[in-house]
Amino acid sequence: MRKDENTVVKKHGKKQRARRKAARSGASYTSAAAGTSHVHQPQPDLAAYDAWPDSGLGLPADRDLAARLIAAARASCQPCQESLAEQARRVSRPTVAALAGAVYSGLAGLRPGAFASPTTRGWAPHAREAAARGDSTDATGRVIMMEDEQVRDLLEDALDHWAMGAPLPAGLVEKLAEAPPRQRPADPMDAFREAGIKVFTLDDLDLGDDVDAYYLAPTYGVTLMKTNTPDGQPMPMLVLYPETEDAGIEDLEARTDWEHWGLHGMPDMASQWRVRARIADRSLRGLVHVGPDGETDIELWRAAETVSLPAQWWDLLDRAQHVLVVGPVKSPEDPGALAAAGDAGELLAVVARVTFV
Repeated sequence: MRKDENTVVKKHGKKQRARRKAARSGASYTSAAAGTSHVHQPQPDLAAYDAWPDSGLGLPADRDLAARLIAAARASCQPCQESLAEQARRVSRPTVAALAGAVYSGLAGLRPGAFASPTTRGWAPHAREAAARGDSTDATGRVIMMEDEQVRDLLEDALDHWAMGAPLPAGLVEKLAEAPPRQRPADPMDAFREAGIKVFTLDDLDLGDDVDAYYLAPTYGVTLMKTNTPDGQPMPMLVLYPETEDAGIEDLEARTDWEHWGLHGMPDMASQWRVRARIADRSLRGLVHVGPDGETDIELWRAAETVSLPAQWWDLLDRAQHVLVVGPVKSPEDPGALAAAGDAGELLAVVARVTFV
């Protein structure tokens, strides 16, 4: 693991929020909004939501709507989330205030990160004042008077936290350069299946704990770097390089849904991708993807030994709580490898969340 390089992401022109429209469910928006299509389980813990003080405006927040919104966000059900979010923006803005207030008022101990929208960063101090006074009249009133786009930004930032827990630190990244969607390559085993050849997976073999699946898949090493977001905020960065012969761009395309990235703007944040860091010795432990059940289903990198991080890099990691993960580069020793891979269109990237253990 190298830790001696620094780079700056090229700035892009006009800022705009990126919103993925790919639906993961066949439910119509109308049925989803009405709650008649399906129910997302389990129902969320709303203790932080319930702690948000009343506004006294005679416009109560809708607790059921909030619960359904959070559950849809955690299930990554885009039709339900978009329909319910529109309902909250149009007819129940106190619900938006309560969801955001639970995150940013200090009840959850969180402050907007570098990637939160300007709306959220500007509103959060009013949320903290509301919690301190036990009265959300001013904070809720500000949400009621916001433009629709501002309410959308505030709610998206809040749901990004709620989608992770009750709620946990997270952040919604502003994507500054829109790239065409990338199709995941077809599974090469499909050709065998279509030919009638039986294909066995590791799950089929039921090897239990006797075999460490990490060593049966391509693996990577990491190089520590630093970058700046397009608005000038410092951010930690990990660059992946192949450690095994079968690791590389084709493997990452098959195992991840990361974006092709050319060093312009910021890729999307994917909260299911986690960089695990251990507080006791200030070290990185791994890069993984977790499934809906919270269990690791993809492990791209695992620390072979404990290496304490430089103090400045650890402090930056602690502040940002997100990492720009980029790869693969062919050689970690070549200072021009990152730029060359980006120029060749052979670079994938994602903003991963940091999990401290």
